[in-house]
Amino acid sequence: MGQLIIFEGLDGSGKGTQTKLTAQRLKEQGRDLRQITFPDYDSESSALVKMYLSGAFGDKPDDVNAYAASSFYAVDRFASYKTDWGEFYREGGLVLSDRYTTSNAVHQCSKLPPMHWDGFLNWLFDFEYKKFGIPAPDAVIYLAVDPEVSQRLITERYHGDESKKDIQEKDTEYLARSRAAAEYCARTLGWHRIECTTADANGAKSMRSVEDINAEILAELAGIL
Repeated sequence: MGQLIIFEGLDGSGKGTQTKLTAQRLKEQGRDLRQITFPDYDSESSALVKMYLSGAFGDKPDDVNAYAASSFYAVDRFASYKTDWGEFYREGGLVLSDRYTTSNAVHQCSKLPPMHWDGFLNWLFDFEYKKFGIPAPDAVIYLAVDPEVSQRLITERYHGDESKKDIQEKDTEYLARSRAAAEYCARTLGWHRIECTTADANGAKSMRSVEDINAEILAELAGIL
């Protein structure tokens, strides 16, 4: 089997940017790898995810319970594994993924009371890794971003047009719960936490440079790959 490295974090944390840059750097080092992203919006397998995020099942994330929503994303991953990158991985390839089952852990735990998180995580990993048969990750890089900064970045992404946000991005209370769940998962599941924000002398928070963050990621991966 190959190796599967996940880039995880809340919206606005730079997962896509860091996945792409890390793939580029590793290729420059001579590594053969595949880069993937979830949800796979180019595939029909993401249809239920698109319906959920657009509000077809309710205009708040909590309108779809943690288990139902998890199944939408899990089916999309199963389809991707079976039709796209599974053979490359099984033959020993290195796969870098922007989001994975770990995103269900973060975003769906937030719909449940903290006392139920461990039970949900046990169910989730059994559901995807055992029953669906997709591979468990070898390491998870968790990009931790201050909520104030991530909200600013999301707004900038859509040039201030709030209507372009999906139901998760619009719900700031849900995002706060997701951050709490993400921090819990990072601590208890052994994720590699990268602090992506910094504060100046006046306490104003901002993102560290892309290159600075990536250097820390590569240092973490040096001990894994």
